[in-house]
Amino acid sequence: MWRALVFIGLLCLAAFGAVWLADRPGTVLVTFGGYEAQTSVAVAAVGLAGLALLLAMLWSIVVTIMGLPSRLSFASKARRRARGYQAVSRGMVAVGAGDPIAARRYAGEAERLLGHEPLTLLLKAQAAQVSGNRAAAEAAFTQMMEEDETRVLGLRGLFVEARRRGDNLAAREYAAEAVRLAPAAAWASDAVLEARSAERDWRGALEAIDRRASLGLLDKKTAKRQRAVLLTADALERAETDPDGALRSSQDAVKLAPDLVPAAALAGRLLSHRGDLRRAAKIVEAAWRSNPHPELAEVYLNLRPGDSALDRLARAETLQRLSNHAPEGQLAVARAAYEAREFDRARRALQPLLEERPTMRVCLLMADLEEAEHGRTGRSREWLARATRAPRDPAWIADGVVSDRWAPISPVTGRIDAFVWQAPPDVLVAPEVAMSDDVTGDLDEEPQILPPIAPDEVAVSAPAEAAPPEAPVVADEPVPVDATATAPAPAESAPETVQGPEKEPAREGAAEATAHRPEPVVFPVTPPDVPKLKEAGGGRRGLFG
Repeated sequence: MWRALVFIGLLCLAAFGAVWLADRPGTVLVTFGGYEAQTSVAVAAVGLAGLALLLAMLWSIVVTIMGLPSRLSFASKARRRARGYQAVSRGMVAVGAGDPIAARRYAGEAERLLGHEPLTLLLKAQAAQVSGNRAAAEAAFTQMMEEDETRVLGLRGLFVEARRRGDNLAAREYAAEAVRLAPAAAWASDAVLEARSAERDWRGALEAIDRRASLGLLDKKTAKRQRAVLLTADALERAETDPDGALRSSQDAVKLAPDLVPAAALAGRLLSHRGDLRRAAKIVEAAWRSNPHPELAEVYLNLRPGDSALDRLARAETLQRLSNHAPEGQLAVARAAYEAREFDRARRALQPLLEERPTMRVCLLMADLEEAEHGRTGRSREWLARATRAPRDPAWIADGVVSDRWAPISPVTGRIDAFVWQAPPDVLVAPEVAMSDDVTGDLDEEPQILPPIAPDEVAVSAPAEAAPPEAPVVADEPVPVDATATAPAPAESAPETVQGPEKEPAREGAAEATAHRPEPVVFPVTPPDVPKLKEAGGGRRGLFG
């Protein structure tokens, strides 16, 4: 549209000029070399315009001829660069496909066509990595550091290679240099943060978190959570040597993340030691509402040293109300009632947890209740046996590592705030043991083996007529006896003393006695993935560890 308007405008100007010249007649006289040429002004103007156009065309032809070599050279270079970038593209595809032979071929072709371009060096390094040639890869990354635009890229490559060969010191130096050159490089700031956390330099890690948050590499929520985790780690490390500093750090962590269990538990414990029970209870209750945890229950029940068991039971009931009768609240009430010798109250608290499949802690607590109320009976041992097959209770898990203690970083990846409180997956679950009231076996005693009978004793007692078997007496907990010890076989050293007709009554009597003897109940063998329980009342762990 605009082009048409411009063209029409130019035509109008040309027509206006022609009319203007036609309205003003005149002549133009040119004298040159004895010749005279006379014409009108309009013809002279048209001739001058044509001459100018001809000169312009001649000049264009001359310039084109003069610039033809450079144009041919530029076209050759352009084709060469196009082939080089095509080789780079194909080499990147080969690297992504894991084809080391094609990657090396295209890397060599790209280097021949493009020289030491950044993409060429990157392809060369990646082709060496795919081929497993670490020395060539490091040489390519070192070559990148000679140019300003590829220096950070070279540092990252050297950082990766240093991590692969296990040189953590060199990797940290490369990451620190990259942070100095490019503070917004996420990989470098992550590496610096991981290194300071591994060195337990919590203050330095906090500075790294603040720098990442200021650069926009972390959102506000994640930054607050990671600050709380690092402050908790600092407080736990200084709890014994600097209680005041640990209290300040733990309180700052609670302000940033009120539901962080280790921070709330440590702050509550330190405040209770200072006698500030109200603030301690407030912090623990706030964390308990969002995340009921046995460590919080232990701190809350023991806020005031010297309290009676009934006082701790009352506080446990408070926790149960705050958690809306969550399983941890019921376990806290059951444990406190057990310690207060309120066995009926403990059983009522555990009853909802027994309706489904009870966990290991529930079974152990039921075993404690049975033993405390009725002594070491078969019922308590049955609960111990069920504990070996019960589902596992929640624990701290990070990257497949199960721990009974919280840690600020993962022991596998070094990631901050990796531990979560959840139930470990049941890799191997043993079958459920049916409950019964006639458990008579004793798991704590090994079957006694009687000493062997001498051959002369067999020779003397064998001819005697076997007495009729007495009626078996069923005891509460009979000890299993070896059947071979009850009816010993004759020794081979004195076969002539044993008379055939007199041996049959003894054998029949022994068989009849064995048939009437009650067999002990034997529990199934503990599965290989569940640790064996210690003796009841010995080193078995309680509800809160």
